[in-house]
Amino acid sequence: MERHWPVVLLLLIAAGPASAAQNIPAASGYPNKPIRLVVPSAPGGGTDIIARLIAQALGESWGQTVVVDNRGGAGGIPGVSIVAKQSAPDGYTMLLGSVGHVSFAPAVRRNLGYNPETDLTPVTLAASQPFVIAASLSLPVKSIKELIALAKAKPRSVSYGSGGTGTASHLGVELLQLEAGFSMLHVPYKGSNPAIAAVMGGDLQVALAGLATALPHAKSGRLKALAVTGAKRSRVAPELPTVAESGVPRYAFDVWYGIMFPGGTPPALVTKMHAELTRLLKSPAVSERFTAAGLEPLTSTPGEFSDRIRSELPKWKRVAKEANIRID
Repeated sequence: MERHWPVVLLLLIAAGPASAAQNIPAASGYPNKPIRLVVPSAPGGGTDIIARLIAQALGESWGQTVVVDNRGGAGGIPGVSIVAKQSAPDGYTMLLGSVGHVSFAPAVRRNLGYNPETDLTPVTLAASQPFVIAASLSLPVKSIKELIALAKAKPRSVSYGSGGTGTASHLGVELLQLEAGFSMLHVPYKGSNPAIAAVMGGDLQVALAGLATALPHAKSGRLKALAVTGAKRSRVAPELPTVAESGVPRYAFDVWYGIMFPGGTPPALVTKMHAELTRLLKSPAVSERFTAAGLEPLTSTPGEFSDRIRSELPKWKRVAKEANIRID
């Protein structure tokens, strides 16, 4: 009997990869069933808008339904976990993640439950949203330089609102304060819209909000838009200077959104999805709709996306530590 073991071992070795390959869809036949796009936020927000535009374009292009699955609440962490920890890496579950889920969350949460560097596979960046530093009409400043000078002269006398502790509108201001060396009083709200409403109502002096949220109110004269936070001026509002142009040269901040697969997704599937998404994102039909919604269309290679995440994690951990931001 022993003389037959070499033959048996050879058969097992040959069968192993073939059996495993049966569980991985061939890129040539992908996709052949509906794809789920998990959105870790409630319907109607900026993330949801991006997801539905991508789902529609991708579904029409490939002739397969792309189902948008909204999973809001708890900062979007449960929604991300569905993709990172509970979904097969077979190309049929995707995540529309953002800097908040991938870079902020590990910096401010003790028990996140997933590692964005190993449990998610970046495919491509899809869009970014520059933010606006908005001030109430009653605050006697007309620029970022004047705001910083006022806050330095009277530390914590100026109040700023955010959409909640650990959100983009919170960490973005904390980064600015660390870079420029001043301090304001943080007032967290349950969302950016209430914070902007408080600025317009005179109950709050400063808030950081998405361009699409703040710009209409600035144009109507209900608040002052001091600067955009991105590395360059926005195509939507080119008249607004950047914070860097306004005296804080190292400051740049915006919220990015990107498509990700579960960790361990085969490279062939990542390559095929990347090629199709970048083609669609660069098309006038999609990019124009993004711009109309106050978003900057983006694309990247999977490697560039990974590098961005890797470079951002230590920065936001530093901000969270120095500003003593922690969500337990």
